[in-house]
Amino acid sequence: MSGRRDSVLREMGLAPLWRLRDRPAVDDACGQLADAVVDRAPLQAERSADTVPAAAGAVDLRIVPPLHSDARRGHAGLPPLAAGVAPAVTPEHVADGRIEGLDWDALEATILTCEACVLCQKRKQAVPGVGDRQADWLFVGEGPGAEEDERGEPFVGQAGRLLDAMLASIDLRRGHDVYIANAVKCRPPHNRTPETAEIAACFPYLERQIALLQPRLIVALGRPAAQALLNQEIKIGASRGRLFRYGGIPVIVTYHPAYLLRNLHDKGKVWEDLCFARRTMAELHARADAGAPENLPTI
Repeated sequence: MSGRRDSVLREMGLAPLWRLRDRPAVDDACGQLADAVVDRAPLQAERSADTVPAAAGAVDLRIVPPLHSDARRGHAGLPPLAAGVAPAVTPEHVADGRIEGLDWDALEATILTCEACVLCQKRKQAVPGVGDRQADWLFVGEGPGAEEDERGEPFVGQAGRLLDAMLASIDLRRGHDVYIANAVKCRPPHNRTPETAEIAACFPYLERQIALLQPRLIVALGRPAAQALLNQEIKIGASRGRLFRYGGIPVIVTYHPAYLLRNLHDKGKVWEDLCFARRTMAELHARADAGAPENLPTI
């Protein structure tokens, strides 16, 4: 493991943990995982009865589609908004579908003036997203916090510093082949979890960001982000190590950095998820280089 990665993992609280005896490295990019630290038992216990657990050390490449389809969005292969939920306030630019034709700059300008839900009433500013607009990687979080609301950029507080360390641990960094966005673009009061109607009102913006970006892989950080993208109930523990799908784009689900700040014992699980994401991206690149379809095999 490089000295730089050692330093990053120490920042994440992981550096002393990833030493595995009598077993080869998982891969060159992610280093080694310690069975004594990453306890898979809770994950297996939370999986539903119809899910076949992966063998120890195996990667579950099951592609899990969204539960619902939507003819209006079907031409783009994209999931619907949250089923049966309408935003409290629907401005014209959302109601008439004009958002689907916006370019990056127009989209961000629209987000900054949006009044599609009650979150606009107490925000200081909306937080559209930040990063490389041609990135292969898209990380989607829950919503802005107090510092993000002040600065207008996602993940700039303590959770943002942890996210930067997470990115660095797999040789990524903010703004370089990485785009970062949130399920909702305005801060929920007191940093509460966004409500379903608020996520539904904001989803067209995230949908358009994904359509413009065309990422190869999406990493959903936390349950609200995962449920917004997949339009189904999600339990993070039961969803780790599996590939879901947003349209044709693979989605990996893991814990939100803010959750990790309160639950340090789960940092090891996120490190494992990052390694899974790195291997998945490597497979996507290998398939593209070989001229093969990028749809990963199902199990």
